[in-house]
Amino acid sequence: MQKYRLIELYLINFLRDEVYKTGLKNVVLGISGGIDSAVVAVLAKKAFKENMLGIMMPSAYSSQNSLDDALALCSKFDINYETISIAPILESYFKDKNISKLRIGNFSARARMSVLYDISARENALVLGTSNKSELLLGYGTLFGDLASALNPIGDLYKSQIFEFARYLEIPKQIIDKPPSADLWEGQSDEQDLGFSYADIDKALEAFVDNRMNEQEMLEEGFSLKIIKLIKNRIYKNQFKRKPPLIAKIGHRTINHDFLYARDIKL
Repeated sequence: MQKYRLIELYLINFLRDEVYKTGLKNVVLGISGGIDSAVVAVLAKKAFKENMLGIMMPSAYSSQNSLDDALALCSKFDINYETISIAPILESYFKDKNISKLRIGNFSARARMSVLYDISARENALVLGTSNKSELLLGYGTLFGDLASALNPIGDLYKSQIFEFARYLEIPKQIIDKPPSADLWEGQSDEQDLGFSYADIDKALEAFVDNRMNEQEMLEEGFSLKIIKLIKNRIYKNQFKRKPPLIAKIGHRTINHDFLYARDIKL
């Protein structure tokens, strides 16, 4: 666990440095009852003490168990929190009872992020992200929803690593042991949606992304063609989710093309 002790110290310093250089002192994040937000919440608590605020945002589609797990986390680590239901927002917008689960899930994620950014303005705070590396590479998230943030401390940790990190941080066992779910509707399961376990997906992602193995090399290593096609298709198809909006270049210096000053440049 020495590795995760070093990661913990690094991420705490990362959060402090990146927040304080903006002139702000506070952070806010959504706490869903899932393992990713639990890890980020504990890191934020260690980094900012009373200057962090967790927001629980249940809807009519949320699991009561998720809310209970979020409350258990906040109780164990003495995390300041508020509970704000997004059910009225969804009820007022969706009049068609035949609406798809995907639309409800995406709209719910964006409603939650709108609440978080409004509270960040109220609290003079930055919004912390809770998407892990597996989700970011696969595009398994909602653009301008759960993928939005000012800072993301866990975006370079695969889901499998998040489980190990959570055990090191002593996240409540019921959060670690339950099947991964975005909790966008009753019974929703990440691994059922993807068709593979995160353990298998992460091994394939590490081979393809970190070790730069090609398809033939992965086949020779024993990866199935199905999982290779899955990760390649999702990585390339969802590249737009990992980049700022593309700007058509017209002028001499164009943002995100050749206007490349460091984000923390000071006059």
